[in-house]
Amino acid sequence: MNILIVDDEKLARDRLKRLIEKSSDHAVVGEAADGRSAITQVEKLLPDVVLLDIRMPGMDGLEVARHLMKLENPPAIIFCTAYGEHALEAFQTHAVGYLLKPVKIEELHAALASAEKLNRAQLQKISTVMPEPDATNDKRPQRAARQHISARTRNGLVLVPIGEVRCFVADHKYVTVYHTKGELLVDDALKDLEDEVSERFVRVHRNALISLPHVEGMERVPPGHYCIRLQGTNAKPIISRRNVTELRNQLKML
Repeated sequence: MNILIVDDEKLARDRLKRLIEKSSDHAVVGEAADGRSAITQVEKLLPDVVLLDIRMPGMDGLEVARHLMKLENPPAIIFCTAYGEHALEAFQTHAVGYLLKPVKIEELHAALASAEKLNRAQLQKISTVMPEPDATNDKRPQRAARQHISARTRNGLVLVPIGEVRCFVADHKYVTVYHTKGELLVDDALKDLEDEVSERFVRVHRNALISLPHVEGMERVPPGHYCIRLQGTNAKPIISRRNVTELRNQLKML
């Protein structure tokens, strides 16, 4: 199998590479030191397996895994980390393995053997049919704040930094992401997005979240409604009547 190693520490990447080279059945086709580079390398190299660290600057491994699972043919993901507390959340991203550093060669080969049993079609099916954790379960680990929004397009997986997003507007089963360079259509639920970006975004309508720091003002529109003007986009989400007063108060505090 072809393997991509992702870790921000070169020594860790080198050690995994040495362990893999002891097996004639696998080959390291590339390395990446951060999350964005990992996604680019996956699309370019099409590895069968990604050995993925969790704690990395910018975009952590858990977020990388969630983005990769949106690919039409996702690779198998095996987490290699020094931290055991992320195991439950890691498997919720449909990882096929979770190894603690320092990784032992026997454990690595066992995880790779498990990954080899799953072809890409099976991985894609797993990523789309496995249920999300029960939102009513108080023991569900809280996700780290999302740093990027991803969408699968005809040109591959597109990543938009959350700082460039101005609003999310839901329409039936899809959500339109309006950002400073255009817009994207994603299949994330608006409630899930709200949970992951709540530090910077507020709900102004049952179908809309806005970036509070980028609000330019409110406009009255017929029949008796208000909409929001946002920096960097022409989108003007409608504010529900019950949220007008609260939003005005929030804007005064900025």
